[in-house]
Amino acid sequence: MKRKPRPLNAEKLGEIALAYVARYATSSAKLAAYLQRKLHERGWDEESEPDVHGLVGRYLELGYIDDETYARTRSDGLLRRGYGKRRIDVALQAAGIDSGIREAIAPEETALRQAALAMARKRRFGPFGAESLDRDRREKQIAAMLRAGHGFDDARTLVRAPSEEAAEQWAASGKE
Repeated sequence: MKRKPRPLNAEKLGEIALAYVARYATSSAKLAAYLQRKLHERGWDEESEPDVHGLVGRYLELGYIDDETYARTRSDGLLRRGYGKRRIDVALQAAGIDSGIREAIAPEETALRQAALAMARKRRFGPFGAESLDRDRREKQIAAMLRAGHGFDDARTLVRAPSEEAAEQWAASGKE
C-alpha cells in the first residue's frame, strides 16, 4: 500500500524550491509551475494560501534564478544542436520567457546559418549526403529543416548547395 505524502507547509515548500533551483537551470515560470504541481500533488497544511509567486520573486531577487541567463543558455544550446529561430522562440515561450527577453537574445543571421549548417552536417542533408538528391528527397530535407525552425530560403539554399565548401561559405557570410 502506497503512503500518501505529507502536505506541504511554507518551510517545506521553500526547501523543495531551493532543491529544484540547485539541481536545474530554470526560469521563473518553470519554477512556479513546478511548485504548483507539487502543491496539487501533496496539498497544503497551513491556514493561509501558499505564496508561490512571492517565493519565486524572492529567488529572482537573490539571483537563484535569472530568466535572461536561462534564455541565453537554452538558445545557445538549441543553436548548437542545429535548431532555427522559430524553434528556439517556441522553446523559450514554453519555458515562460517574456517576449522582450526573447527578442533581446534573438540569434543573429550568421549564428542561424551556422545552426542550419550544423543540422545539415549532422543529418547529412544536401551536399553532406553520400548520394545525389532527387526532387522528393530534397523536399523532405527542406521540410525537416523547416520543422527545426529554419526559414524556407535558408533551408532551400543549403539543401541545394553544390558542394560542402559552398554551403560553408554561405553559412560564414551574413548575407545572400
